[in-house]
Amino acid sequence: MSEPTAITIALAGNPNAGKTTLFNALTGSRQHVGNYPGITVEKKEGFVDTPAGMVRVVDLPGTYSLTAYSQEELVARDFLIHQRPHGVINVLDATSLERNLYLTVQFLELGIPVTLALNMVDALESKGIRIDARRLSELMRLPVVQTVARSGKGVREALDAALANPQKTWEPLHISYGPDLDPVLQEMTSLIEERHFLTAVYPPRWLALKFLENDAVVRQLFEADHDLHRSMRDLDATVTAHCAKTLNSQPEFLVADYRYGYIASLLRQGVLTILPDLYNRADLSDKIDSVLTHQVAGPVIMLAVLYGLFSLTFALGQVPMGWVEAFFGWLSGLAETLLPAGLFRSMVVDGIIAGVGGVLGFVPLILIMFLGITFLEDSGYMARMAYMLDRVFRAFGLHGSSVVPFIISGGIPGGCAVPGVMAARTLRSPKEKLATLLTAPFMACGAKVPVFILLAAAFFPAHGATVMFCITLAGWAAALVVARVLRSSLIRGPSTPFVMELPPYRMPTSMGLVLHTWERGWQYIKKAGTVILAISVLIWAMMVFPRLPQEQSALFKTEIAKLEQQLAVAVDDGTRQELQASIDLMELRRKEQGLTHSLAGRIGQAIEPVTSWAGFDWRTNIALLGGIAAKEVIVSTLSTAYAMNDEGDLGFSRRIAQAEGWNTSVAVSLMLFVLLYSPCFVTVVAISREASWGWAVFSVLFNTGFAFGLSTAIYQLGIRLGW
Repeated sequence: MSEPTAITIALAGNPNAGKTTLFNALTGSRQHVGNYPGITVEKKEGFVDTPAGMVRVVDLPGTYSLTAYSQEELVARDFLIHQRPHGVINVLDATSLERNLYLTVQFLELGIPVTLALNMVDALESKGIRIDARRLSELMRLPVVQTVARSGKGVREALDAALANPQKTWEPLHISYGPDLDPVLQEMTSLIEERHFLTAVYPPRWLALKFLENDAVVRQLFEADHDLHRSMRDLDATVTAHCAKTLNSQPEFLVADYRYGYIASLLRQGVLTILPDLYNRADLSDKIDSVLTHQVAGPVIMLAVLYGLFSLTFALGQVPMGWVEAFFGWLSGLAETLLPAGLFRSMVVDGIIAGVGGVLGFVPLILIMFLGITFLEDSGYMARMAYMLDRVFRAFGLHGSSVVPFIISGGIPGGCAVPGVMAARTLRSPKEKLATLLTAPFMACGAKVPVFILLAAAFFPAHGATVMFCITLAGWAAALVVARVLRSSLIRGPSTPFVMELPPYRMPTSMGLVLHTWERGWQYIKKAGTVILAISVLIWAMMVFPRLPQEQSALFKTEIAKLEQQLAVAVDDGTRQELQASIDLMELRRKEQGLTHSLAGRIGQAIEPVTSWAGFDWRTNIALLGGIAAKEVIVSTLSTAYAMNDEGDLGFSRRIAQAEGWNTSVAVSLMLFVLLYSPCFVTVVAISREASWGWAVFSVLFNTGFAFGLSTAIYQLGIRLGW
């Protein structure tokens, strides 16, 4: 049930300005994460108690502009226009004030009541520059608060200032755009006002300005009035031709120039003060970047950081992972003791506990890995990784911006391909975007990590970190090679330049680390308790039904009953041990026969003649088919399969290591296949939304074929080398 709210305050700003940190500092744990209705852009909102009552705080997507170039920009703009919040706290990176104020000017032109939160003022002062917040407030006629969001300084003051800045009617800011554009803007504004068209929602001059900026969404709004639309197009065509002839420019470029000119005139009026003693010192971020982004040392350090992350994860996570595994072992034994023998007990023990427990057993490792990834993101190092990888990506036909979707998808294990695919929408080139969409699922997402951890523990117990490191590099290598092949064949096209801003280094806050880690970890746990639970029960049913024929089942029961009678009267310890071993073996054969006879067993066996080329038996086939729905199901299905046909007192990884047909070659082949084969169903849907269903189906078929060919080659080579 949502909390009652009276006032809505929106947080807006450029990416990396500290907006999310300020949001976390304001709302703490009282947050809700979801998507905007019908849109895959993430929506965050939280609640704050104030003397004025409960305040709803909405964290808008980070954006550089209000012109609808990307879905994030359109979502932010639509929320402000249609939801009309009480006010906006515009979070600015004080170290890049001029660029950040560009978005502020657009808010003001829309008429929104704005409160400026000058964030990271401490970083600016360390560079030898001081901002006069009072002077800036006077010049812009709006509240200005200095903040350091990561320490909480000024955060509550910014909210109080926004609440105390009432503006019942929006009052748009009017900037002069020079003698070439101002007359046209005035004429367009008059035309819009005469028709009273859209003026109840949008400021007339803002609509005219967006029309000149060639905003596709705004232009579509005018199509409902044919005459007005034609008049607007004619005026736009005339002024565009005039600007091209006299200024060798376009209206939208002139608009940007005049906005920056307006900002520069503000800052020259005593807003910034230079501190000579500090100004001449080299910036600490620049000193660090000279090492961390060095052409030779940078990549080496990056690989060392990744390997260190994996080593730390396995070193710290083994003990708590053993606790979780022991807990589920105890829970399984308790269920077997309390529940009567039969289908229900089998479903609880072999389906629910074995399936869900097999996934949740890796939660400690996953949380530690998420914590490390969050630290790298919040500190600013992740952006440096993207910067360093740009040159590599261009060589393989990708854009530098493709790095971010790759990293989000699991370029550092623990990500998710769904938000990674959605992040690809920032790429302007359709060809580069498509290549990114099709290769991002090759990354080691958090859903695949439990499979790698399981097989590493079973076959490489002393080298878990090395295995994870190699798997990560294999995902990157496969993605780049496939991207080069696709960009040279099916999706040819020119490359586009890459420009990105490196945020300053920051020490992540404890609250930010905990909240971001918990958000990711909770999504993993919640999936295990919902989707994985449902699929585990479904697969258990497929492994149980149809049951053995009555005659065959009765034969097993008769043989077991005879052995139990002999055991009851046996006196010699050696004889008793032999009889108990015979009973256990007979029980295992009964389970084996039942699993083989089941629907899942039949499907697995039907495709085994082909999958055996890569070393996969019919039980593994069942798990891989389930993995198309969700990759976490692979572990839960293997756990269920081996719980139903092996001794329950062995740990899961030990059962796999000792199972017939398993060896190092099979393990390596399976890890590669899981890394590269079909994206999970939710990712396929995300690809269809960003591209088309045709390309989504292509990703399933192509990725699976590529994965199987590579796994087969690795397995056959391993067999010949005696692995």
